[in-house]
Amino acid sequence: MKRFEKHIFVCENSRPAGHPRGCCAQKGSLEIRELFKSRLKELGLNSTVRANSCGCLDACEFGPSIVVYPEQIWYGGVKKEDVEEIIQSHIIKNTPVKKLFINHPLYNKDSEADE
Repeated sequence: MKRFEKHIFVCENSRPAGHPRGCCAQKGSLEIRELFKSRLKELGLNSTVRANSCGCLDACEFGPSIVVYPEQIWYGGVKKEDVEEIIQSHIIKNTPVKKLFINHPLYNKDSEADE
């Protein structure tokens, strides 16, 4: 059985409405994960790339947040419209989408905050 080459973790953490940090689920992350899963399947990538839901990634203020492994690339503010670009650029061409990076050195070593 072939191992997964990449894992896309989509935060689906939920908090009560009005929580000061917000949460990714209320920002559309469930739909984003479903879109990743369906597009990966349509493109025949679902045997080598896995889109998983996960609990809190502790990047709530940047949400919806996702992290792609093994590269450890953190994306924030991801919208449904960004899914195709992440798949085509990062997943297929191995070129991360820098404009969607969480701009904080705790999350991305190549963020502008590092420069």
